[in-house]
Amino acid sequence: MNVDPIFSRADMMEENSSIRLKKFLLKKRIVQLLYLEGNKSIPDIGRATGMSIPTITRTINELIDEGLVLDNGIGASIGGRRPNLYLLNPEARYVLGIDMGRFSTRISILNLSRQIISSDGIIVSELENDESIVEKIFQKAKELIANTGIDYRKLIGVGVAFPGLIDAKSGMSQTYKNFSDRPLSKFFEDKFDLPVFVENDARVMALGESYFGLAQGKENVLCLNIGAGIGLGMILNGKLYRGNSGFAGEFGHFEVEPEGKLCICGKRGCLETVASGSAIAKRAQIDMANGMISILGRLTDETPDRIDAETVVKAAQLEDQYAIGLLSEMGEQLGKGIAVLINIFNPEMIILGGKIGMAENYIIDPLQLSLNKYAISRIKRDCQIVTSKLREKSALLGAFALVIDKIFEDLKEYPNNKF
Repeated sequence: MNVDPIFSRADMMEENSSIRLKKFLLKKRIVQLLYLEGNKSIPDIGRATGMSIPTITRTINELIDEGLVLDNGIGASIGGRRPNLYLLNPEARYVLGIDMGRFSTRISILNLSRQIISSDGIIVSELENDESIVEKIFQKAKELIANTGIDYRKLIGVGVAFPGLIDAKSGMSQTYKNFSDRPLSKFFEDKFDLPVFVENDARVMALGESYFGLAQGKENVLCLNIGAGIGLGMILNGKLYRGNSGFAGEFGHFEVEPEGKLCICGKRGCLETVASGSAIAKRAQIDMANGMISILGRLTDETPDRIDAETVVKAAQLEDQYAIGLLSEMGEQLGKGIAVLINIFNPEMIILGGKIGMAENYIIDPLQLSLNKYAISRIKRDCQIVTSKLREKSALLGAFALVIDKIFEDLKEYPNNKF
């Protein structure tokens, strides 16, 4: 058994002792309970774990001594004595979240209350052509850690949202050649000397929505990550769905325009070529270079190459009719694709996220018109179409959840707390 990132090395000594192992697993189960459910009294924890009050009291006191748990004072009475409540110390441990995109990367530090405690570290770099991107991420992370003043030893892991295809068995990228010679986690572990967990960015977003966003408590939710490309994260029957090889969710790569534009995947006419952030930015760049009159010119100092998806959204918010038209067409095309998803998966909710999520006022109406035309009405009726409330935080929160899930994974070996 390896040293656990949450607990001190002392907790893992004499690991062959069954008594010590049971004690360690109970501590870990209590920490997991407080992480998932918040404030708990000792009787609450006893009922949840099946352990006696004296055992829980002793274990809680040890966790307080170790700095992992805080006494939160007296709670409200539900009949009888008012109980003392305990909660996880949010500053006891930290997670580094990394959201890598095709053209930029965001880095943040999160505490155990899922709060982002650092300013965003943003690196503008083209992922495919930057051999030094991991080193840049490491240096930016060190800068954030220094600025927040946290102890590096309190970092328990790194969660990475990575775009494109990731092979489930090898852990290698099948999209970016500069990341294809070894498991993605190894690129980061060699730098950070911490446990590193890497997952496709759309699935990480779905994880964030499932734990902290609009998908909480829902069993069948599809999350669209609309940025430079279009990714799909799926929560099916309450679980994150990866597919046989880990490639499920390449929603942006089915044909909507025969003989259409060449896609990054090598095929033509993919949804991504007409309804992604990159697609509308490219179209705006070409139109502006050809003399289109739009606020986009003023926003980019008459430099079409500076137009990106966020600039188009900003122009639409300034009531620019050209930008509004672009987003409307994008919504119509997305609706065609989403109609297929509704007809196949019968989800209870579809969440639109990514950088284009903030364009909801301009894409939702045309999207709904497409759904009315292409989706089976009886199936569509049971599905909500919403935009993410987490916005750009969904992938970072998902990266946090990815790390925490992996750290508590060994508890699954002991169902019903039978340590």
